[in-house]
Amino acid sequence: MAHIQTETEIAGVKFSLETGKLAKQASGSVVARMGDTMVLVTACHGRENPDSDFFPLSVEYVEKAYAAGKIPGGFIKREGKPSEKEVLAARIVDRPIRPLFPDGYNTEVQIVCTVISADDMYSADILAVTAASCALSLSDMPFKEPIAGVKIGMIDGQFKVFPSLAETENGELDMVVAGTESSIMMVEGGACELSEEQLLEALTLAHSEIRKLIELQKEILVKIGKQPVEYIEKQPDHTLVADVEAYLKDKLHEISFCGDKKQRYSGIDKLFGECKAALAEKYPEREGEISAACHHYERMDIRRTILDEGVRIGGRGLDEIRQITCELDILPRAHGSALFTRGETQSLSATTLGTKLDEQHIDNIQGAYDKSYMLHYNFPPYSVGEVKRFGTVGRREVGHGHLAERSLSPVLPDEKSFPYTIRIVSEILESNGSSSMATVCCSSLSLMTAGVPIKGHVAGVAMGLIKEDDKIAVLTDILGTEDHVGDMDFKVTGTRDGVTAIQMDIKIAGITPEIMKEALAKAKVARLKIIDIMDAALPSSRKELSNHAPRISTIMIDKEKIREIIGPSGKVIRDIQETTGTTIFIEDDGTVQIAAVNREQRDAALRRIKGIVAEPELNAIYDAIVKTVVEFGAFVEFLPGKEGLVHISELDFKRVARVEDILNVGDKVRVKLIGFDRFGKVKLSRKALLTSPAQAADPVPEPPEASEPGEPETPTNPE
Repeated sequence: MAHIQTETEIAGVKFSLETGKLAKQASGSVVARMGDTMVLVTACHGRENPDSDFFPLSVEYVEKAYAAGKIPGGFIKREGKPSEKEVLAARIVDRPIRPLFPDGYNTEVQIVCTVISADDMYSADILAVTAASCALSLSDMPFKEPIAGVKIGMIDGQFKVFPSLAETENGELDMVVAGTESSIMMVEGGACELSEEQLLEALTLAHSEIRKLIELQKEILVKIGKQPVEYIEKQPDHTLVADVEAYLKDKLHEISFCGDKKQRYSGIDKLFGECKAALAEKYPEREGEISAACHHYERMDIRRTILDEGVRIGGRGLDEIRQITCELDILPRAHGSALFTRGETQSLSATTLGTKLDEQHIDNIQGAYDKSYMLHYNFPPYSVGEVKRFGTVGRREVGHGHLAERSLSPVLPDEKSFPYTIRIVSEILESNGSSSMATVCCSSLSLMTAGVPIKGHVAGVAMGLIKEDDKIAVLTDILGTEDHVGDMDFKVTGTRDGVTAIQMDIKIAGITPEIMKEALAKAKVARLKIIDIMDAALPSSRKELSNHAPRISTIMIDKEKIREIIGPSGKVIRDIQETTGTTIFIEDDGTVQIAAVNREQRDAALRRIKGIVAEPELNAIYDAIVKTVVEFGAFVEFLPGKEGLVHISELDFKRVARVEDILNVGDKVRVKLIGFDRFGKVKLSRKALLTSPAQAADPVPEPPEASEPGEPETPTNPE
């Protein structure tokens, strides 16, 4: 193959595609480049499996450390299992290309996306979408038409195509859009409570830029002279299909529209088994074809009923949400917990609050950072009544968890006002569709029960689509079966004020802006109804943290005082932590964070630290401890690490012959700072707190509460 390179400009940034130089033995090989970020994508196919009932496509996304001039960390100095970012990137590439292979194509296909160069400006995952499309178009596989992907951000209220990594981090929108020349195929993104109208505007802009990248691919195909690969789909046996339909016609509909999932699934399995047995003699050894015809008839019956009658499984209307219940404080020892049930989908979410020690350190080729907020989604096999082997976290769990995590991120407090590490775990206990959206709702409730001061509830709903020619039905809150037989899975999350996350996958050739507008509008209505139910259960975050949650306070000190708190070889800070039972973190900017099991421990550490950094104040009153007694007075520690002299003349109104008659080592004494000598040393007085000689033997009066040093600041966490 000849070496060909083409390029175009997108929003002022050069985007190039190159083929015919690297990995030439692959069926298709393309390098996409933007700035100094380069992704090599290869497409290969294996053997055909005619008996398979699914398309065996696999997508791998690999970040190489050398791409950023790094050596992998850890004991084994080579790349290991895929990181969460790599899993999410692989899903982004997979989702828009999968529907563009013809039905019945069961040949193994593998897409490998390798990041071979990475700068600190542009994300590589979105380049891989366009490169994968071009590699497939160049191969001998029946890929229907090219697609492309772009990233859309919003900076200072203005949309930007292909924003930099820094702009994405600080912007109000982070959205990936993939599509063909005529329609959008996939959307994935998070937003800071943007309106549905703003999202549609962003999608329109994205699609206009997608067309430019598709033209770039077509330019390569023309130069090479590549012709589309024809694929002749295997036609079903019409006699067999007619016999299956005749057997199921008067029996299937009532079963498949039953509202109980277990009853519906068991009834369908039984009926399909009877159908196979009845037709086995006429069609020997063709059980697979009979099964496929049964499932096709079921699919078409559900779709026709929805389009013609507006009735869904269980008798629901097109816009009807399943029954919802919200329960709080399910787990007695968790810092916050909730149970959210919507129909036959149920999520149990637990929120745990931790300290900076609990942060997750993320180290990837385009930068390292510490993550103080995490949401993990678990989908055990019992949630769908199945038996499966437990293993590593699957790509589906990573993807659903990421969607829920970014859905809640815009409403969380900043770390300065709420200095906790937050981890949410969603256990899906039952599933019949929209479990990721149940996770969003349940996690929002869980955060509020934990006392995390979030702005308001976040809810999510999954929208579906049934489209046959000009007939269209947009479905609200889809079931698992409706997702399976439908043409779209469109998830939207948000608050009362706007959208926080969006994810859309299409199984057909794409959808129009009009359909997306209708789906977004219906999703907003549903979202607000769900938030009303959640508000009825718990309208705002609790003011008190759980008794089991750590107490954390943050104060700012002079950076010059950091060494005094740490002490020589860490002696001082270790002593504070050991004696108070706390954990203390000190940042270079003077931020000091104190974490403790209870308020008393935290306040004790606060007093110690404030005492160390406090400066002596004229006329201030201190509780001091006698450290040394000399002939001319007593040296007392009035602040941690700070001593001053109480001269013998300042011990009492009467003449004191011996200091030991008034004070001894270890005695506690209340003193007043009455001045400084010419060397800056403090002068302390016991006598100044005695109003007359007659009071010398009386207890020293309590100082005003406001002047007592070491009074802890109001904690930054709500209590």
